[in-house]
Amino acid sequence: VQLQASGGGLVQAGDSLSVSCAASGFTFSNYGMGWFRQAPGKEREFVASISKSGGVTTYTDPVKGRFTISRDNAKNTVYLQMNSLKPEDTAIYYCAARTSVVRVNDAQTYLYWGQGTLVTVSS
Repeated sequence: VQLQASGGGLVQAGDSLSVSCAASGFTFSNYGMGWFRQAPGKEREFVASISKSGGVTTYTDPVKGRFTISRDNAKNTVYLQMNSLKPEDTAIYYCAARTSVVRVNDAQTYLYWGQGTLVTVSS
């Protein structure tokens, strides 16, 4: 099983950035997917989740209206489009896979984790 996140980088406040996560080693379309982030000195926090089919999405309040999670089951890839980025969005962004359909914002329900990609937003 592998989740390979990519697309992070250094951007300025107000910019947009898209990160992606390519999955392999499991049946991607059978898993809900999520994005979490961990800022320096802080605990990991939930960002967004998407159901197996892509029909249901959930976001943490600080990113609602700015971030969009999507997936392409044909490409075994989940995406996170981030707009209007703020310095407080600076973090390592991790993708993860789950089979549970409840508590989608709870990291403990996720079975597989990627290595993370760093997003830095300068002011």
